[in-house]
Amino acid sequence: MNTPLDRSRLILASKSPRRSELLEQAGLTFSVIPSDFDESTVALSNPDSYVITQAESKALDISQKHPAAWVIGADTIVLIDRKILGKPVSRKEAYDMLQRLSGKTHQVLTGYCICCKMKNRFFSETVKTDVHFKKLNDAEINWYIQTGEPFDKAGGYAIQGVGTFLVRSINGSYTNVVGLPVCEVVEFLTQEGVIGLNPTKR
Repeated sequence: MNTPLDRSRLILASKSPRRSELLEQAGLTFSVIPSDFDESTVALSNPDSYVITQAESKALDISQKHPAAWVIGADTIVLIDRKILGKPVSRKEAYDMLQRLSGKTHQVLTGYCICCKMKNRFFSETVKTDVHFKKLNDAEINWYIQTGEPFDKAGGYAIQGVGTFLVRSINGSYTNVVGLPVCEVVEFLTQEGVIGLNPTKR
């Protein structure tokens, strides 16, 4: 894969280390410029609209400041029984979230937006993945909470971390659960000519 010619050509408008790692694993060269968009201004009415609005707002915020660049914005939520689970702020909240997810299937929704102001290109969509948790007992939940991992993760777990033991199965994109649907992002960037695919020279 040919990566962008320089880091200024592709910008990730997110401070999430997980999203950065996913793009790096895909072989992309990019800059990280987190958006300072106030996420609290978006109403939690409809989950699909919520993640798309967040992603679009973040991408547009950075695109206005860097009009020649291609900007990626994203937002991920965990949804169970039509209720959005955010990041737990206490042990009790983390426990309640994990107990609610225990033995059930929930959805992870990531809204992502890719845009370039100078080229007048704007694209966004939501990708959904079903995640099925094993049945958890109190000891497992409390042990996981004491690792500290739940406290900066939507839904109170990290599938790519210690929390991998919680997940019985998934249906859909794994990277979407981590925080960014890499297949879809790379596919769009390739179609737009932002990155190129060339056979390996021997």
